[in-house]
Amino acid sequence: MENVEKLFSELVEIIAKLRGENGCPWDRKQTHDTLKPQLIEEAYEVVDAIDEGSDGKLEDELGDLLMQVLLNAQIAEGDGRFDIGGVIRKISEKLIRRHPHVFGDVQVRNTQEVVDNWEAIKSQEDANKDRKSALDGVPRHLPELMKARKIQAKASRVGFDWDNPEDVLKKVEEETEELKVSIDAAEQGGIEEEIGDILFSVVNLSRFLDVEPEEALRKTTAKFVKRFRYIEAEISARGDKITDYDLTALDELWEAAKKVNSDE
Repeated sequence: MENVEKLFSELVEIIAKLRGENGCPWDRKQTHDTLKPQLIEEAYEVVDAIDEGSDGKLEDELGDLLMQVLLNAQIAEGDGRFDIGGVIRKISEKLIRRHPHVFGDVQVRNTQEVVDNWEAIKSQEDANKDRKSALDGVPRHLPELMKARKIQAKASRVGFDWDNPEDVLKKVEEETEELKVSIDAAEQGGIEEEIGDILFSVVNLSRFLDVEPEEALRKTTAKFVKRFRYIEAEISARGDKITDYDLTALDELWEAAKKVNSDE
């Protein structure tokens, strides 16, 4: 194994030089705000690399994500607020504090007790003591499906929840019927509201069934893209354009695409 401490120190020095007086003009002008899009993008690229199963790409993308952490820490150090050492110290202390079953003498019987302990410890930390609502602490910039799931989980911890997935499924059906009413009435505002209610209810159902809605939708979207590209390729091979085909013909090609990708 390579000398991790030496490699990390060298990387910190590289970032400091990039941000230094004679460093890179682009790196020098960055702020926490300007780096937000890159930070989010790099995190998603890590997820893509995991999905592709490429160790080389994952290694590379994790490095890009680490660079974003170090850049933000270097910006803060330049302002005299904190440095990467403080970041490491805080996360180390947090991990030890929130895992008393590993670093202390607390006994746990299952993962749910681990989660319960984690939340109880977290609620007593200085950074979280000013929270007034059980729903506080959910990042505003999360994708909305992920945000909805986290909010529902927080409400569940204080007893505001359905008893079983069958009841949640009935709620999805109820919201669907309400959407039909809004569509018949041609009420655009009502339609938007009811679609939002359906999405929220479906996220809730996914939580009960232990499915990550963001991941489920990501996979379905990827499946759609793969099948649609199959249709495009088939039509192109015939020397035609997709606009030459009516929906019936396109649907036949769609069914063919499903058979070709029957392992999905």
